[in-house]
Amino acid sequence: MALTLFERLQSWILRTIVRMLNGVLMLTTSHRKSDGSARLPTITNPLLTATAMQLARKIRRKEVTSVEVVQAYIDRIQEVNPIINALVKDRFSAALQEASQVDKLIEEETGGEEVLEDRLPLLGVPFTVKEAFALQGMPNSTGLVSRKDVISPNDAPTVALLKRAGAIPLGVTNCSELCMWLESHNHLYGITRNPYDLGRIAGGSSGGEGSILGAGGSVIGLGSDIGGSIRMPSFFNGIFGHKPTPGIVPNEGQYPPASGQQLGFLCTGPMCRYADDLIPMLKIMGGSNTERLCLSSEVDLKTLRFFSVPHNGGSPLVSPVDPQLVQVQRRVVEHLEAELGVKVQKICIPQLKYSFQIWGAMMSCPGKDGKTPTAFAELMADRGSRVWPLWELFKWMLGLSSHTMAAIGLALVEMFQSSRPSSFILKQRETLQRDLEEILGTDGVLLYPSHPHLAPQHHHPLLTPFNFSYTGIFNILGLPVTQCPLGLSNEGLPLGVQLVAGKMQDRICLATATYLEKAFGGWRDPGKGSVSPSPRAP
Repeated sequence: MALTLFERLQSWILRTIVRMLNGVLMLTTSHRKSDGSARLPTITNPLLTATAMQLARKIRRKEVTSVEVVQAYIDRIQEVNPIINALVKDRFSAALQEASQVDKLIEEETGGEEVLEDRLPLLGVPFTVKEAFALQGMPNSTGLVSRKDVISPNDAPTVALLKRAGAIPLGVTNCSELCMWLESHNHLYGITRNPYDLGRIAGGSSGGEGSILGAGGSVIGLGSDIGGSIRMPSFFNGIFGHKPTPGIVPNEGQYPPASGQQLGFLCTGPMCRYADDLIPMLKIMGGSNTERLCLSSEVDLKTLRFFSVPHNGGSPLVSPVDPQLVQVQRRVVEHLEAELGVKVQKICIPQLKYSFQIWGAMMSCPGKDGKTPTAFAELMADRGSRVWPLWELFKWMLGLSSHTMAAIGLALVEMFQSSRPSSFILKQRETLQRDLEEILGTDGVLLYPSHPHLAPQHHHPLLTPFNFSYTGIFNILGLPVTQCPLGLSNEGLPLGVQLVAGKMQDRICLATATYLEKAFGGWRDPGKGSVSPSPRAP
């Protein structure tokens, strides 16, 4: 059985819309050029190049004060944020007061360093939060103009857990409108820029987090992911991001809330500049649930089975993978084989060709209660006057809409989306789920491109709106994925790869990411320019 006539018509309509947008975009942006030579200032304060766990240890041992660490990050944010527009609301004064209280607590502690480490593992360490999460006293608009006055009265559970571990929030970061686009741009806060090239996107929806982390303005951050919203910004900004196995980290306390079957696809996870911080953050954010992941168990990479899939099989809706991404993934394969003595099997998974269709169909399915997901146009209205996508598009053309073109486009696409996926698409999803679970088992790691393109120029994702399916498919499959940076491209843009493991096997892809950080160098200071992604011997 093949795609139905309606599904083929859907694909034709979507491709036609993209071609029309392509023409309009080329006409309106052909005179603009990306200033690839513009660079952020190089990091000079050594506190900004320590991992979060190293900072926590230094603070506990009184080698540095929390006030000094927090002030160093405030200084860096004030240096770079006017350029990249990542942090949209700060709480610097409150953060410094909390840091002073931390230093006082350490002076008065009589139980020793071990007691503090066990009780408050992130004591005195600053972090940033995606604006979609509730952080007490901070805005929680998700880039929606009608929510500009919404202030969070309390903390989301994950924010509360990080604060309870001693971490100090510096503020909230930008996201795409209603967290459903791969560029962090909205009419409330504006557009966030990539620290490696200001003319390129930081990704979305957690793009503000990705940008501020990549720029060295934060060391750890909180993101969410329903189609790649942790992994794409992490990839574009050269950092680490982890989408956990669903059900481990609580999703409550973010806007908009998931509905329908989306409840099983949304994941909250850590975004970090350094791989060593991923597991400690995940343990804190997941609480007792993380015991099911056995994160403290040692992983012997030489006993794992590795697989490499270089592309999705050639979907007509999705761009071909950039040759530099193909090449760097091949280098990872060669390095694993040479240094670990493993055999990386190159495989083809035909069902990946239907990743976008599978993601779109499952996202619109009713939940266990039979209720369909909240319509995107309804979320845009935010309990106000109904939003009519075609009318909103007309207003946008006149410069009168409070919504972005991306949000309006999503509402238009939703008009053609059926809540009943065809038996063919359901069969592809079922086969893909079964095959991948059999391939990965409890000891398999799959290498898969993070995205077909390097960080695109601003607004250009409107021309390739289905490329996110490289990340989105793993939300539907419920598999844990770690995005791992692999150096910089010829243009000085981050390279990377997704590391996919079986359900509840998060420790395997996290351990692989930690190993590859040592081999390929991990995050690079965007102020220092291009660095070769060639692997280093262990």
